[in-house]
Amino acid sequence: MPHLDLRTTTLAREHVDHAHDYHQLILATCGVTELALEGEGERITASRGCLIPTSSRHEYLGDGRNRTLVLDIPHGSLAGLRDAERIERHFERPRFFSVPPQLHRLAGSLMHQLEQCPALHSEIAALLLRAIHLHLDSEPLAGDGGFPLARRPCERLDLARLEAWVDRHLADEIRVEQLAELCALSVGHFHSRFREMTGATPQAYVQQRRLRHARTLVCHSDLSLGHVASLVGFRDQGSFSRAYRHHFGTTPSIDRRSC
Repeated sequence: MPHLDLRTTTLAREHVDHAHDYHQLILATCGVTELALEGEGERITASRGCLIPTSSRHEYLGDGRNRTLVLDIPHGSLAGLRDAERIERHFERPRFFSVPPQLHRLAGSLMHQLEQCPALHSEIAALLLRAIHLHLDSEPLAGDGGFPLARRPCERLDLARLEAWVDRHLADEIRVEQLAELCALSVGHFHSRFREMTGATPQAYVQQRRLRHARTLVCHSDLSLGHVASLVGFRDQGSFSRAYRHHFGTTPSIDRRSC
């Protein structure tokens, strides 16, 4: 049995931007995660999953309420698996794909089995991967979330209006869907235009606005760090401090003392 690392998790409301040296499959049984994959953004939900090839840069921001299956597929781990070569081809390019009701029900059942019998994670992972393969084999790539070969020219967005709206809602959950609605665009189209115009994904942009505002409050107010965290949309002081240090290279408490 190949070693496939399958786990269940809840993706938090923290912006993560990284790449890794293995393929990855992401499915959700409930909740929402905003995910950008090689510049293309969509929402991971019960009806939408994604395939992330090795070394593909991706960003995500969960809603803190999702239940998500994450399958890591290290190099060579498909050896010995039925249809291994055909499964490997699904990871030749980044891909979002639809999750029909029957696949969603299977994912929910397998998540339950994984939580009950964690020692069988490789066997459960192989079954899930086989089901995904059979589903994707029946769906045309171009019609099911395969990335276009060329993008449409960038059209200008009203960035000042977006910034003003974001700044008024820093304490709230901000979804890419909301920003897209402000521009009367689909989420995918908005994400592409925004990335081309600013060089950042909407998720990263919102995080930057939160942290810039937070730094002003840290340096020019007497508010507790926990209060600052809540005002800019972090669920707790710990996640705020981690994001602050990652962005500014120092902690909020040290920054406050040096201001």
